[in-house]
Amino acid sequence: MLTGRILIVAFEGWNDATEAATGALKALSEQISAEILEAVDPEDYYDFQFSRPIAEFDEEGQRYLAWPSTELLQATAESVKAQPGLKDIYLLLGTEPSRRWLTFAAEVLEMVQDREIDQVIMLGAMLADVPHSRPVPFFKSSQNLKLQASQGVEASNYEGPVGILAVLAQAFESENIPVLALWASVPHYVHNSSNPKAALGFLSQLELLIGLKFATDSLSEQALEWEKSINEVAEADDELSSYIEQLESSRDALDSEAASGDSLARELEKYLKSRPDAPEAGKA
Repeated sequence: MLTGRILIVAFEGWNDATEAATGALKALSEQISAEILEAVDPEDYYDFQFSRPIAEFDEEGQRYLAWPSTELLQATAESVKAQPGLKDIYLLLGTEPSRRWLTFAAEVLEMVQDREIDQVIMLGAMLADVPHSRPVPFFKSSQNLKLQASQGVEASNYEGPVGILAVLAQAFESENIPVLALWASVPHYVHNSSNPKAALGFLSQLELLIGLKFATDSLSEQALEWEKSINEVAEADDELSSYIEQLESSRDALDSEAASGDSLARELEKYLKSRPDAPEAGKA
């Protein structure tokens, strides 16, 4: 179990297929009534033709624009009083920036150092050949030797295009802030909608990593509805149904063989290398 001040990170975009990672942090943020401690200036890092502001209405019915950004969040005093362990948990939630990644990373690093964060958990999700009807596969890795030993994980040997998570991880590690990467594999044939089942899985993984309990009733209901809706579509499509059955057989075979983390690591590497939209700015 990780101890000390912990930052949990998720970004919408390239690193987050079906919004599984950000879906988990948004659910957690709402649950702990998270308050914004700091935020980057969106004008500095985002291309608004790519990440457009969204018109919304507040509780008083007033229309406003929500701009893409990245925010550092923490539980309210009331939430901490109910669950004291939350006082050491911080969330970094945002949209992957469009430009000036190194400056962005330096600004986020300063936020992290100001709070004396001890360890960081990065959340990401990738499209993979996995069935929606089975438990979500997760893969953990770390480039930090101490985390490798304490968590029983290996270093990633991936080479290729990366997203903002890798840039931030390198910035943190350069300042001796250990980083643990937690990736989920989500069904590639259900890529146009959010995945509450994977978001729920992230919360379960976080509970094990940091030793806190989170309310999951709402996400559990959403996950059941999500799986039910896909089952209904598959029942009306013989080709899709047959394909899902093949994926289920493959996944069951892997599980029965107690597949090592290496297989999931290979899935991650294959996925990242196959991305046709790999951003040039994100290359290491």
